[in-house]
Amino acid sequence: MDMTGYELLWLFFTYSFAGWVTGTAGAAARQRKFVDVGFLYGPWCPAYGVGGLLFAIFLTELRDSLFFLFVGGVILSFIVTYTTGFVLERIFHRKWWDFSRKRFQFGGYVSLPWSVVWGLLGVLCIRFVNPFLRDVLKLLPHGVGKIILLVLGIIFIMDFVGTLVGILKVRSSVKKASLLYGVAENLQKTSDEMGGKLTAFVLRRMERAYPRLAAEELLRARREQEKEADAARAKAGVFAVGCCFYKLVCLFLLGAFLGDITETIFCYVTAGKLMSRSSVVYGPFSIVWGLGCALLTAVLYRYKDRSDSYIFCFGTVLGGAYEYICSVFTELVFGTVFWDYSKIPFNLGGRINLLYCFFWGIAAVVWMKVLYPLFSGWIEKIPKKFGTWMTWILLVFMIYDVCLSGLALNRYTVRQTGEGIETFADGWLDTHFPDERMDRIYPNAILVE
Repeated sequence: MDMTGYELLWLFFTYSFAGWVTGTAGAAARQRKFVDVGFLYGPWCPAYGVGGLLFAIFLTELRDSLFFLFVGGVILSFIVTYTTGFVLERIFHRKWWDFSRKRFQFGGYVSLPWSVVWGLLGVLCIRFVNPFLRDVLKLLPHGVGKIILLVLGIIFIMDFVGTLVGILKVRSSVKKASLLYGVAENLQKTSDEMGGKLTAFVLRRMERAYPRLAAEELLRARREQEKEADAARAKAGVFAVGCCFYKLVCLFLLGAFLGDITETIFCYVTAGKLMSRSSVVYGPFSIVWGLGCALLTAVLYRYKDRSDSYIFCFGTVLGGAYEYICSVFTELVFGTVFWDYSKIPFNLGGRINLLYCFFWGIAAVVWMKVLYPLFSGWIEKIPKKFGTWMTWILLVFMIYDVCLSGLALNRYTVRQTGEGIETFADGWLDTHFPDERMDRIYPNAILVE
């Protein structure tokens, strides 16, 4: 990723607005009337902006490989669409889109044909649109561009806060915050006017409307959710019922511990020596494995009874994409590469390789078919009050551990440049986490420019 923060912010707002225009036009074509597709007051859809940012950050280095660029676009669009649909449903208690009755869908949030379209759009964005936008930005004076971004950022934040206030139904706060209310009202009017004009433009060119999603489909999805909720209430005295927050946190902790132990044993068998595989400075925990277990469980919970081949294929693709994203993230944030598969055949940029992707697939099957039922049963046997307190204590400890590890890694990277102590915190980190200790915790870490 070779784009600056200034350029990325422009991409976010550009794609957010373009996504709103696209969604509004699509809704007009289906329903023959204006439908505000965004959940904010203004004419922008942040999900599209986030998707554009993720494309730019994680896919730019794949621009010379059309196949992997396309696959990366499909996977990232899957992640963004699924996450957005899931979160919006939890916030508003209704589905904003539903593919439940379509073929090749996942969870009702994602449709394979649309993911393919987004994969193609990812190729277009990286190969053509983003370079074009960068050239256009060069024509805009940098100072003027910063001022525009500042204004857009302030309006966007006020819009987002106003929307949250509306969701929480704190009407008194809205009335007191007259400026916030005025901005939200004006944004809504502007959005409605633009949407009305766009809808009229689309309808003039539509010969017929596409069939609207039947209400029975939404009702059926709602009944399924209600049945799951009723089952959970019937077991209200049990700790961490189903795929809830407490269950996922416990699985994250177990996955982080078991992942570290598994990698340690694997390295000992293959390399003949013991080495740390931990992601944090305190305790044998691999954050990559812990998050992988929690995410895999959250996504595949509804499909845990599907065939081994289904889970294997899904785990192979999702695991490879997850490992790739983690590699890019750690390099961008910490300036460090924690694994390099450049010398292993069938690798992609040294970040992932086909053999380990298959390993992710096997791990997914073992996890969902063997380990998850076992661990889930153990977790639900924990007394509810004790389990609640234990989960929060361990979660706070893990957050502290991760934050401290990030600071120690950042300071370790800075020390390699020869910079000295500037603050008290620098001195404390140098004393408690010197190079020798960091090399022992992260033996495979490679600093990058």
